[in-house]
Amino acid sequence: MANQTAPVIFDGHNDVLLKLYRAGGLSASETFVSGRDGAIDAGKAATGGFGGGFFAIYVPSPLDLDFKFEEMAKPTYDLPLPDPIEWEDAFPVVMSQAAILFDLEARGALTVCRTAAQIRDTLNKGKLAAIFHIEGAEAIDADLHTLEVLYQAGLRSIGPVWSRSTIFGHGVPFRYPSTPDIGSGLTDHGLRLVKRCNALGIMIDLSHLNEAGFWDVARHSSKPLVATHSNVHAICPHSRNLTDKQLAAIRESDGMVGVNFAVAFLRDDGRMVSDVPLEQMLRHLDHLIEHLGEDQVGFGSDYDGAIVPDALTTCAGLPDLRHAMAQHGYNDALMAKLCHENWLRVLEKTWGA
Repeated sequence: MANQTAPVIFDGHNDVLLKLYRAGGLSASETFVSGRDGAIDAGKAATGGFGGGFFAIYVPSPLDLDFKFEEMAKPTYDLPLPDPIEWEDAFPVVMSQAAILFDLEARGALTVCRTAAQIRDTLNKGKLAAIFHIEGAEAIDADLHTLEVLYQAGLRSIGPVWSRSTIFGHGVPFRYPSTPDIGSGLTDHGLRLVKRCNALGIMIDLSHLNEAGFWDVARHSSKPLVATHSNVHAICPHSRNLTDKQLAAIRESDGMVGVNFAVAFLRDDGRMVSDVPLEQMLRHLDHLIEHLGEDQVGFGSDYDGAIVPDALTTCAGLPDLRHAMAQHGYNDALMAKLCHENWLRVLEKTWGA
């Protein structure tokens, strides 16, 4: 049972493109095929039954990661948010990471999917299915010209913010304990972004958005509300996690939440410490299933972008998660929904058939 790789897991968030970008860009692409020191590559995906997911493009701030993780291991913390990033600085970085994504496709390592049917077909063929996703809309200009062009290139999902502010809205800091009710909502540019994404069929990702921004999207979007990699505030009172009131709105919209593997958002004490039993992840799953229903919950690992539980350090370890879920009493039908079917359902609803 412990090496079971079915059902295949399609996942709401990974940062492998950022890692490859930092490791040398296009010259590092080959390591995704040959094997790299990280959470996701072709070999580990095959071992773990990882079918792909949202491949995030993210513009990094100059950030002292050691300091960040050290602070987040403390019982309480409040990290200052990095400064906003200007469009002209963000755009080349997004282009570089998109080039890596398409290079991986050219190498036959994955397929960049633009429809839910294409994802299903790719998974059925045993290939990695990738969604072109942008985390933090710094590379989108106020006139949304770049949005139009990136959509044509394959962009199908975007988060208006990654925690730091953009011209579209404001995010939540890395703060524990804290609610997500921090700061003002979407700007006028942000409301236009929501409307245009709805019209084009680009999914709006609510992870990292503050609560006022969340409610603005809820009011102005005609599509399901989706948080690709967020957890339960009632279990872990972190600013990054969703309150039960937010979960009720997501349920009402027929939306979706992907459980984040990052330990600081899983643990009751909010600490970035990796000795987290898989039972803790199941607590978040149970709460989400109770509040959203069986059709609106999945995974959003944050692989290659976070410290995750010791049992799941790479996607090769996913059989252990399936084993824990089966032992916990999830039947085959529910397992298939949580592992990939719910993502396909919500994407079909967001993108159209």
